[in-house]
Amino acid sequence: MTAVVIGVDPAKRSNTIEVMDSRETVLVTARFDNTNTDYRKMRTLVKGWPDRVWAVEGATGVGLHLAQRLISDGERVVDVPSKLSTRVRAIDSGHGRKNDPTDAHAVAVVGLRTKGLREVVADDQMVALRLLSERRRDLVRSRTQAVNRLHQVLMELIPAGAQRHLTATKAKELVVTVRPRDVAGKARRQLAVDLIDDVSVFDRKIKTVDTRIQEAVAASGTHLTDIVGVGPVTAATILGEVGTSPGSPPPTSSPATPEPHPSRHPAAKSSAIVSPAPGTAD
Repeated sequence: MTAVVIGVDPAKRSNTIEVMDSRETVLVTARFDNTNTDYRKMRTLVKGWPDRVWAVEGATGVGLHLAQRLISDGERVVDVPSKLSTRVRAIDSGHGRKNDPTDAHAVAVVGLRTKGLREVVADDQMVALRLLSERRRDLVRSRTQAVNRLHQVLMELIPAGAQRHLTATKAKELVVTVRPRDVAGKARRQLAVDLIDDVSVFDRKIKTVDTRIQEAVAASGTHLTDIVGVGPVTAATILGEVGTSPGSPPPTSSPATPEPHPSRHPAAKSSAIVSPAPGTAD
């Protein structure tokens, strides 16, 4: 079977690939959503070429997540600096404007023609930080939803409801004072008790994850936490996405290091004012 290079243009919502053989013949071009289902479809599509190399643009930046996932699944991945793919794109199209199919083609061409591209290796420490950051974000989101729902229930139980910055302890003190006699009121009170228990559980889990994050950040040897206002949680988020500590020298074998591409995690929208989770202020 002919050896192929799979050029990948990674993006936030999708990944566009182009499979190219050693004679620069384009065999397949396809676009996949950035979901688990489409990731499996993408890997299934290229199984017909067992001798393959994935050339990912910005494998230490925007393509970090995809590159590390491919490596964990036993794939071989090389990092294509964006400046090299931009040059090829400008030569082939006469301009440097980006679009997904053209980008994937340029990345594949660079991966095929360029010798000495840095081969991406599994960065277990950074992957661990990313996993911990994602876990914490999910817990905080779930806690926020539980507190918002608790606000709504307390509004129906107590005149004017609960005050701002509601915590499990404050909610318990309020619920103790309420003794409804009707069926609906009793159901609301029990729901409030259940939600308080949920918030308490989330608080404990977030505290545990925060401890693990602090230990992992300390083990990474990063100096990000020396910056005023940057604590372990923020440092773990940055390192988990970027892969290396900003300001540290790039690997000597790498032709270029793309600019860091920090992720944006919009806060959950809510009409209620929610107290920060333990350790949220970082």
